[in-house]
Amino acid sequence: MNLSLRQRMGLGLQRSLRHTQARLHPLRTLFWECTLRCNMSCRHCGSDCKVAPEVPDMPAEDFLRAVDSLTPHVDPHQVFVIFTGGEALLRPDLEEVGRELFRREYPWGVVTNGFLLDASRLEGLVDAGMHSITVSLDGFEPEHNWIRCHPQSFARATEAIRLLAQRRDILWDVVTCVNPRNYPHLAEFRDYLVALGVPAWRLFSIFPMGRAAGNPELQFSDAQFRGLLDFIRECREGNTGALSHSRTNASISVSYACEGFLGGYEQRVRDHFFHCRSGIDVASIRCDGAISGCTSVRSHMDQGNIYRDDLWDVWQNRFQLMRDRRWTKKDRCADCKVWRYCEGSGLHLYDDDGRLLTCHYNRLAGA
Repeated sequence: MNLSLRQRMGLGLQRSLRHTQARLHPLRTLFWECTLRCNMSCRHCGSDCKVAPEVPDMPAEDFLRAVDSLTPHVDPHQVFVIFTGGEALLRPDLEEVGRELFRREYPWGVVTNGFLLDASRLEGLVDAGMHSITVSLDGFEPEHNWIRCHPQSFARATEAIRLLAQRRDILWDVVTCVNPRNYPHLAEFRDYLVALGVPAWRLFSIFPMGRAAGNPELQFSDAQFRGLLDFIRECREGNTGALSHSRTNASISVSYACEGFLGGYEQRVRDHFFHCRSGIDVASIRCDGAISGCTSVRSHMDQGNIYRDDLWDVWQNRFQLMRDRRWTKKDRCADCKVWRYCEGSGLHLYDDDGRLLTCHYNRLAGA
C-alpha cells in the first residue's frame, strides 16, 4: 500500500511537529516499573520477568520522592503515571502509592494481566483514584493460556474484563499480542470482546526481544503481518473482508500499537501518524531506579538513575539520543526513501549495539 499525497502531506506536518515536541519535550507520561515479579511466565515477555527476580521491588517512598522532584516543574494534571511490571498488582501497596499520587493530583493507571483483579481489588484501586486500566488478553483460552503458560490465565483475565465492563467511572481497554496461533481467530475474537463489552482493543505484533527473541513460533511472516494490518483497517472502516465477518464493529475501537512506521497504512490502522514518543514526552523509572524513555527501550539507552540523579534535571538535559534521531540514518536506513517520516522506527526495536532488529515498512514491502 503506497503513501498517498494526503498521507505524505500529513507525515510532513507530523515530522515538523515531532521536531518541535523534541525541542520542548513536555513530559506527559511517566511509567513506573514497580516490580519485576510476575505470576506468569509468558513466552513473549520482553523483560524476561520471573517469580523471584534478581532486582527487588523499588520502595514506594523512593518512587514518590522522584515524583516530588518533578512537581515544582510540571502541571501534575498533565502527567499521566502508569504502573507496569512485571505484574503490577503483585505489589500490595499499589493502592497506597496510587492514593499518594491522587493526593498530589497526578492521574494514574495500571497495566495488568488481570489474574489478581477481583471485585475487591478493583474497588480498592478505584477508591485510591485509579483513572485507567489495561488488561492483556491474547486470544481465546487455548491460545491465551499457551502464550501465558498458565492454565487459569484466560478465565481470570476474562472475569476481570467482565468486572470492568460494569464500571462507568474509569477508562479501560484490552491489548492483544498477535501471533501465528491467534491470528486465524481475530474476527471471532473481536466479536467475543464486543460481547464482553470491551470499548477499545489494541493489537500488537511481537518484537524479537527477551524470551520472544528465541521463539520462532511467535514471529509473523510478512504476509501475516500485512494481514493483521488489513484486518485492523477493515474493522476501523466497518468493512467485511477475509478475516472480518458476522457483525459491524462500531461498538469497539480497534487500533494497532504505536510501535513502527507503516507506510501506506499510516492513519488507517490507528488514529495518529507514527511517532516514537520515547524521551519526547514519555519517560520511565525502572525497578532499579534507572531513568529511560518507555519501558520497552533497552537498558543501554538509560539516561540516569533516581538514586544518583535528579529526575527533572535528567529529563531536561539528557535524552539527546532519543530527541535527535539522525544517528539512526545508517545501515538499512541510510538510503531509505521514507526515513524523514520514520526517523529510524521505534527505539524499542534496536538491540544493545544500536542495530535495528526489524523494519515494519520493509516487511510490508516484501509481503
